[in-house]
Amino acid sequence: MKISKYSFGVGDRFNHEGEAQLKALIKANKKGIDVTPVWNKSNREHNIVHSEPVETRLEANAAVKNLAWEGSYFVDADHINLSNVDRFIQHSDFFTLDVAMYIGNESSAENVAAFKKSCKELGSEVVIPGIDEPILISDELLNEVSGKYLAAVNEAGKIYRHIADAKGLGNFVTEVSMDEVEEPQTPVDMFFILKMIADEKIPAQTIAPKFTGRFNKGVDYIGDVEQFTKEFEQDVLVIDYAIKAFGLPADLKMSVHSGSDKFTIYPIMAEIIKKYDKGLHVKTAGTTWLEEVIGLAISGDEGLAVAKEIYAKALARKEELCAPYADVIDIDDAQLPTIEEVARWTGEQFGNTLRHIPGHPDYNLNFRQLIHVGYKVAAEMGEKYTGLLEKYSVIVGACVEENIYERHLKRLFDL
Repeated sequence: MKISKYSFGVGDRFNHEGEAQLKALIKANKKGIDVTPVWNKSNREHNIVHSEPVETRLEANAAVKNLAWEGSYFVDADHINLSNVDRFIQHSDFFTLDVAMYIGNESSAENVAAFKKSCKELGSEVVIPGIDEPILISDELLNEVSGKYLAAVNEAGKIYRHIADAKGLGNFVTEVSMDEVEEPQTPVDMFFILKMIADEKIPAQTIAPKFTGRFNKGVDYIGDVEQFTKEFEQDVLVIDYAIKAFGLPADLKMSVHSGSDKFTIYPIMAEIIKKYDKGLHVKTAGTTWLEEVIGLAISGDEGLAVAKEIYAKALARKEELCAPYADVIDIDDAQLPTIEEVARWTGEQFGNTLRHIPGHPDYNLNFRQLIHVGYKVAAEMGEKYTGLLEKYSVIVGACVEENIYERHLKRLFDL
């Protein structure tokens, strides 16, 4: 099972916007860009909203059927490990093996020795076309990279084989993810991680590293754009080299997690993948949930009241809601509006404050990040929330479609 050159992860907390999401990708395909939809939902998200992976599969299947989509599509078991993968196996055909928590764990002396022995074939240095400085192979470097990443990739191998035993070889797409850590992986790190993946015989089609800078949920990239550009380009070159040197799948491509709304670096990624004729997977999730809240806010008094209630409860429970996402949000409490202020807002003002349009005078990235992690509040509302999604589905769906196509796909693929 293979994924196309370009793919876009469309997460949906409440499984209501499958058609709106797919409509956006259909627009891109009509413009000549073949983008494959991948519905992704993590174990954490399922637990918070009390949903099951089968619901994501049913949402994807229904959207594809109702819109007569004839291309491929996938359902991603996002950020899974051995402790939770079994609930996803029957309903998913894309698996994101999240092994970030194993980075830095100690490997057995036997495993380290085997890795170092396998690296002897590399010689004393590796010259990667397009990268000025060669990788100088030394015992010290091999000890360093094996100490950081060997246990993590070994764990990815265990997860992959567990899935393959259940689904059969070749019946799913595999992604290896190491993004949810503090320290970014360098292109040299990427080289050895790919070597380890090949040694584990994992046919990875996408890999999600940690890049320099902040990839906060639902807001733009924060960091050194020049450094990101250099890293991203070198990672692309390393992947190209590793495919040939280590026998990894020819369609192996970069996956960018928390990729929604990273408007500053979209043109950079677009230029680099076009320059080298490479693929790209961009993973989003909460951006659709935010558009649901915007849609309700502008739908009328009933929807606006619920949107305001979500913010009020999220503000009161800020510490609890932010805790699971502490590494990927930065909220300045002083810039959050009070409940009393928000109570006076019109639907238009609420929408403009939440909608990610850089430069808009009402836009507030702190407000946006808090709502982003506040979907637990909506989940606890039950039918009070989901009933309104159905009642105002036309308005909400239009917001979701516009966001994915106008603010994401058009920027990513220069449409």
